[in-house]
Amino acid sequence: QVQLVESGGASVQAGGSLRLSCAVYGNTYSNICMGWFRQAPGKEREGVATMYTGLQNTYYADSVKGRFTISHDVAKNTVNLQMNTLKPEDTGVYYCATGRCNLYSDITSDEEYNHWGQGIQVTVTS
Repeated sequence: QVQLVESGGASVQAGGSLRLSCAVYGNTYSNICMGWFRQAPGKEREGVATMYTGLQNTYYADSVKGRFTISHDVAKNTVNLQMNTLKPEDTGVYYCATGRCNLYSDITSDEEYNHWGQGIQVTVTS
């Protein structure tokens, strides 16, 4: 059974940085999708940054390009999200997710992900 445990959420001022980390337990597949999604109050969940380990390709939402970086630490089996130059609109609950993917998977779609973390709050104040 795959279990995802997120950490690193906090309240920061605009312009600041945070690093989210997600520990992945129980995964037995070598190539998977992994990524971060977020849900702001009153809005639908959206993909923020995702990747497929088989190709090392990544996806970033337009709103975070150039500010956020997703990475996979193979040794620690974590997926991390470095968030710089944070804006108030980055506020929300951030979810880590993984799923079995292949070369043809749409890594931007949450339908590809069948394991989710409990969510962690990120608040950016102006």
